[in-house]
Amino acid sequence: MPGRDFSSNAPQFGTAQYARQGGPDQCKTCNQPIGAEYYRINGALACPNCAQLAATKLPKDSHAKFVRGVIFGLGGAILGLILYSAVGILTGLIIGYVALAVGYIVAKAIKMGSGGIGGQRYQIAAALLTYVAVSMASIPIGIAQYVKARDAHHTAAHGAVTQSPRSQELSLDDPDDSASSPHAAAQPPARPAPHPVNFGAILGTLLLEGLISPFSQFYRNGPTFSAMIGLVILFVGIRIAWQMTDDSGAKAVLGPFRS
Repeated sequence: MPGRDFSSNAPQFGTAQYARQGGPDQCKTCNQPIGAEYYRINGALACPNCAQLAATKLPKDSHAKFVRGVIFGLGGAILGLILYSAVGILTGLIIGYVALAVGYIVAKAIKMGSGGIGGQRYQIAAALLTYVAVSMASIPIGIAQYVKARDAHHTAAHGAVTQSPRSQELSLDDPDDSASSPHAAAQPPARPAPHPVNFGAILGTLLLEGLISPFSQFYRNGPTFSAMIGLVILFVGIRIAWQMTDDSGAKAVLGPFRS
């Protein structure tokens, strides 16, 4: 129509235009206006209805879930101990980097048992189980090394023992000589009665030696570089287990707050 100006409705290509955004007083979930009370879900504004719905979906911690998480973590620690021991026995080396995998396995098992719930007590359990699994792996590794050394010693001793030619000649020429000897009728000396084995004391000693094994090298061989590196790697594995069982990443509903 003549005389009517349409320039006010025409798009301005030289000027940036933005869509209208929701104001700061709107729920970030449903975009409804915030009333007198509001909540925060992971820091974002939320109305009471959305906050209540989010709270119902949050996993609830309980004593039963904690016990279940610790049981699963114990299973993970046993698996980690077997893994660490197997690597040490098969390779003949103490590879400290396996402690990182042990920490991950323990933390993953605890989170699986607790249904994804974490927290300080889960972190403490994960750290303790990781340390116990890595330190106690020194027991089967030490036993395997002892058995190998003993077998090698017996093999070397058996190869060094040879029968003298004179004893062979006597046994072939006069087989009844030993029977006519005055010492033949002598009875062998009586063996002393074996002492009873205290398995409880042996087990306690093994457990104590295993628990202090990460630090035993310091007072036996001094603070060597390899011992310090192994200890650092162990604490890194414990830190992995600690961080994985943290609950800081879980959804948090805070409030109510007054506008």
